[in-house]
Amino acid sequence: METATLVTFIIYLVGMLAIGIIAYRMTSNLSDYVLGGRRLGAGVTALSAGASDMSSWLLLGLPGALYAAGMVEMWIAVGLGIGVYLNWQFVAKRLRMYTEIAGDSITLPDFFENRFKDNSRSLRVVSAILILVFFAFYTSAGLVGGAVLFENTFNLSFHQALWIGAIVIISYTFLGGFLAVSWTDFAQGILMFVALILVPIFAIREMGGWGETVSRVGQIDVSYLDAFTGASFLGIISLLAWGLGYFGQPHIITRFMAIKSKKDIPKAQLIGVSWVIFAMFGAVFTGFVGIAYFADAPLANPETVFIEFTQVLFHPWVAGFLLAAILAAIMSTIDSQLLVSSSALTEDFYKAIFRRNATQKELVIVGRLGVLAIAVFALIMAYNPDSTVMELVSYAWAGLGATFGPIIIMSLFWKRMTKLGGLFGMITGGLTVFIWDYLTGAEIIPFALYEIVPAFLLSIIVIIVVSLIDKEPSQEVQDDFEKMKQSLKD
Repeated sequence: METATLVTFIIYLVGMLAIGIIAYRMTSNLSDYVLGGRRLGAGVTALSAGASDMSSWLLLGLPGALYAAGMVEMWIAVGLGIGVYLNWQFVAKRLRMYTEIAGDSITLPDFFENRFKDNSRSLRVVSAILILVFFAFYTSAGLVGGAVLFENTFNLSFHQALWIGAIVIISYTFLGGFLAVSWTDFAQGILMFVALILVPIFAIREMGGWGETVSRVGQIDVSYLDAFTGASFLGIISLLAWGLGYFGQPHIITRFMAIKSKKDIPKAQLIGVSWVIFAMFGAVFTGFVGIAYFADAPLANPETVFIEFTQVLFHPWVAGFLLAAILAAIMSTIDSQLLVSSSALTEDFYKAIFRRNATQKELVIVGRLGVLAIAVFALIMAYNPDSTVMELVSYAWAGLGATFGPIIIMSLFWKRMTKLGGLFGMITGGLTVFIWDYLTGAEIIPFALYEIVPAFLLSIIVIIVVSLIDKEPSQEVQDDFEKMKQSLKD
């Protein structure tokens, strides 16, 4: 088993590195490295957005949650499905047009500064700091997912697994930047999709069909069949609220900024939303069937249910490629996060504050060095073998969603919004996630509510209140907003 799996992993990894080398030859300036020169097609945009979004959480965390608790956990998938649709429907086209109108912005901090004509650079610096903070947790989650994969597949130690995965991911992100990340995410998205369709279908067939599977799960514990059993109103709201996070994930949002034309967005939306919905329900059914399949020998770690299925249901060569899908999920998210973090360091600190006249070649070099620095920092955070993918992703998702979701939505739809409103809104969202998580952990808050809910709502309230108290935006800012609205009609 290990030999066949190792060979398939090597074939897969060589292919990803080859893409990185090809993209390296097409990367000549910072816009190429950070945003691919705004030339992504609809298919690549859609699948790279989905693949960079889902990470190891889709193949490890979500199936594990269903395996451990039953259908009550499916509310996460429902919330995310709604969130991804709304993000494509209301954010994608406006953000694509507005970032080009607002100084041809190539990063989110760049856009915030140009959108509000912020000469103080406070929006750029604060947003860049918050990106780096929360992406440290998110990238660590992916590295932990890689460690779980290699531990269970090759009997490696946790720390050996961390280094193997990190070296490959850093290599092609370092070389090719955004194009390498997007093209590899496209390939990885296809692989993840196939894996999540095949595994539950074969598992259900092995159990004797869907009816027999449901019957056996019910015999183990009838509550596993009910999406409401054991779930409070606040619990369901918390699970659905994962969908709010979509509006503020920089590694997803940048795909909207990079698409070739606004005319490609409807096609990309259809592909992207379909991919997410099918992939998530594949993950849900994988975990659900696992309850019955592994009833006689329960898994020590619920997050390994997908891995176990690949090893018992498929020929070693097929299993190798299905396990590579987990690696694909991990790599497709970490590379995007490294790139966004690197662009924050390069464009929003180095160029904006220290070297405004830096050459394009110099900025690309700094960007690549930033990838190395951020990856090392994430590795240090991931060194705790007791960390779980679900916990780390949950925290980072809430932090990014509540910090950037409200400012992005309000800046795209409300002309009266001001720079101070955006600044205080971002800080409020980020701080609320930290404080709420601490208060619930210390049991000071007596009820469990996912921190993204209060943080997102408070951020929007602060943006509105502060903007109304503040003086109106300049005529130039308002004119840009009207240009964006007009560009949607043209």
